[in-house]
Amino acid sequence: MNSSTNSQLPAIWMILIFIIIAGGIRLLLSDIPNIAPIAAIALMGGAYFRNRQLAFLIPLIVMFSTDALLQLAHQLGWREFSGFHAVMPFVYIGFILIVVIGLFLKNRVKPLPVLGAGILSSIVFFIVSNFGVWMTGGYPATLDGLIACYVAAIPFFHLTLAGDLFFIGVFFGAIEWLSSRKPAFASA
Repeated sequence: MNSSTNSQLPAIWMILIFIIIAGGIRLLLSDIPNIAPIAAIALMGGAYFRNRQLAFLIPLIVMFSTDALLQLAHQLGWREFSGFHAVMPFVYIGFILIVVIGLFLKNRVKPLPVLGAGILSSIVFFIVSNFGVWMTGGYPATLDGLIACYVAAIPFFHLTLAGDLFFIGVFFGAIEWLSSRKPAFASA
């Protein structure tokens, strides 16, 4: 192992711990509609990870693993809602698109672009996930049904936006703070 790899190892462990904590937060907040750190992880992955495969895989792995735990809790009767449902492919597509938005932040992580990317991420997720609700039979397969689906989802959008912006602020802020304190963290 070369010295560059050795200096990056603590930073990689810090990132992994950060991601595990985010997964735990998702589990703890799972009963609050649309409040989750996964969009922040996806945006962060696109903006910071050099390895694009990891940028796409990490939010999906965190999402899938927490969905599996939520599904198990549902099957054991510990929670009302299941972890897996028909809309999940659309939810995952939404997070993939948020990673793509994050890719446009690479080397441009500044407060205003991050805020704009956060708002755009919430909007994209709203459009994709609610399209999934409509496509999987949640509403009639008509234009009126699609419109009704989006209108019914509007009262939940403020939760998505607030949760996304909160977690994006915390995650990006923590990474920038750690990077300024520990240069090895910035290069990981």
